Amino acid sequence: MPLELQANAPDLSSLIRPGDTVLWGQANAEPLTLTRALMAQRHDFKRIRVLLGIANSDTCRPEHADAVDFLAYCGAGANRALADAGVLDILACHYSEMASQLSSGQLRVDVLMLQLSPADANGRHSLSLASEYLLCALEQAAVVIGEVNQQAPWTYGERTLGLDELDAVVYTDRAPLASESASIREVDMKIARNIADLVEDGSTLQTGIGAIPDAVLSALNDHHNLGVHSGSIGDGVMRLMQSGVVNNSRKSRDAWLSVGGVLIGSQALAQFAHRNRSVHMRSSAYTHDAQVLASLDRLVAINSAVEVDLTGQVNSEVAAGSYLGAVGGSLDFIRGAHRSRGGLPIIALPSSARSNSRIVARLNGPTTIPRSDAGLIVTEFGVADLRGLTMKQRVDKMLSIAAPQHRADLEAAWARGGLAGS
Repeated sequence: MPLELQANAPDLSSLIRPGDTVLWGQANAEPLTLTRALMAQRHDFKRIRVLLGIANSDTCRPEHADAVDFLAYCGAGANRALADAGVLDILACHYSEMASQLSSGQLRVDVLMLQLSPADANGRHSLSLASEYLLCALEQAAVVIGEVNQQAPWTYGERTLGLDELDAVVYTDRAPLASESASIREVDMKIARNIADLVEDGSTLQTGIGAIPDAVLSALNDHHNLGVHSGSIGDGVMRLMQSGVVNNSRKSRDAWLSVGGVLIGSQALAQFAHRNRSVHMRSSAYTHDAQVLASLDRLVAINSAVEVDLTGQVNSEVAAGSYLGAVGGSLDFIRGAHRSRGGLPIIALPSSARSNSRIVARLNGPTTIPRSDAGLIVTEFGVADLRGLTMKQRVDKMLSIAAPQHRADLEAAWARGGLAGS
């Protein structure tokens, strides 16, 4: 049986060694009792490393770098403060590769902390709000610590855990973390309507996180028999499932199931997913697998970006010198949608941010998605389908969806550099 820790002050000193790498569920799957105890006791371990996903809490703060090395695949949420303070190292890899690196041990995890649901009648605990890369880390973590949260939803997925598979456990009774929906502006809805017009009934959806993906989901209320296969599932998917728009009946794989790796949304989403057999949580080794994605007919991959250049190169990581995005899974899904029969690989973004164009002659940040993988770029001014186009044709298409006030400057900047400067 595992070591039982005190809920009010769990002592981790016998479980974590100096130099260990610690990982836990991202976003609302964070086992908050354990993670806060870890930061409070950080000096007891001399120096450790923490591998972060999206951070929806203030558990890890820049001052904690006095005893902790922070590593993350993204700059989302509270990670941005760590990045701006210069104490966050970025794991620049595709989400699909992160899964394989964890499974193989190339990306080492010594201690895994999990938020678990209460046990079922067979004494098994579900991984609740997240499976994704946690399942990959389970294969090689030396120490597994579970926070069994009385209010964590039971979700169906690839595997469950018994107490005999844990090294330590703490029992809590608290509302899991929740995320507020992004504020949707009129420009987001214009983009969403442009995308909704492209989506056929019976399509399978993948959406990223943020205002535009949320807006797209809200614009699909008149569609029928949609499916979901995504890295994350949020409130927008829940609402479409409740209305019957998403029923997964025409999926070419995992029919009748909304498949995702992590639930990121409100308390209502957690309650909706509780013992809901139509929501299936899977490892990121499955959700982001190239062959799995290619086997899904009419896969519509909808992801956002910081900026896109006139040839279709995408920066989804850095804005104004601040690391706030990720390499993440966008290219995995873009490539999957390219290979899907009837698929749509979509990158969506507003044409401008304040006075600056987000359609640019040349990227101001890293190339997250190369031009060779370009699909459909969507702004409030329309759709640029770059598939099968030459560079000159792409430039013309991209200029047509840029903000009108920026088009002349963009054309002139391209003319000055052309292909040699891109």
